[in-house]
Amino acid sequence: MPAPTGPEPSAPDLVLDCAGMRCPVPVIQLAHRITEVPIGGLVEVRADDPAAALDIPAWCRMRDQGYEGEQAYVGSLRGYRVRRRS
Repeated sequence: MPAPTGPEPSAPDLVLDCAGMRCPVPVIQLAHRITEVPIGGLVEVRADDPAAALDIPAWCRMRDQGYEGEQAYVGSLRGYRVRRRS
């Protein structure tokens, strides 16, 4: 099997386990806890609510935070990555 190409994603500074939580709880958790990481730090919100795929990027645009995409985990669980800008 060939080795993966490109850089590996950096490890998050903070992981928020929001599995089983429904909209808007994952975004509320992100809003309350993003200040726990330094500016430039990375937060990963792990959620299985399909609404998080829209809510988290929208929250980042409204709050001028850096949305860095999502990573698939088992089943419907996704990790939404946010870079703290301010």
